[in-house]
Amino acid sequence: MIKNVLKVSAILLILGLASGCASQEAIDRAQATADSAARDAAAAKSAAEAARAAADSAAQTASAAQSTADQALSAATEAQSCCDANRDRLERMFQKSMQK
Repeated sequence: MIKNVLKVSAILLILGLASGCASQEAIDRAQATADSAARDAAAAKSAAEAARAAADSAAQTASAAQSTADQALSAATEAQSCCDANRDRLERMFQKSMQK
């Protein structure tokens, strides 16, 4: 009976150690997976920050371009007004010269 208890104890001890090793391997694999996910998340965060910086820069460039376009439109409108005024003045001068 004592031999049977010793045999069963030895088997349980071996199974306990084997399951402990298997559990440690599972923990190591899970830790490796978690570490990999953390690295991937850090890389994604870095890429997102770079994309945000690029978007901010593009927005500033677009704002500057819009300002330049607004200035060009204002100058073109002023030039057209001047041109229209000159045309009207020349038209009046022509009409006066035709009446004489």
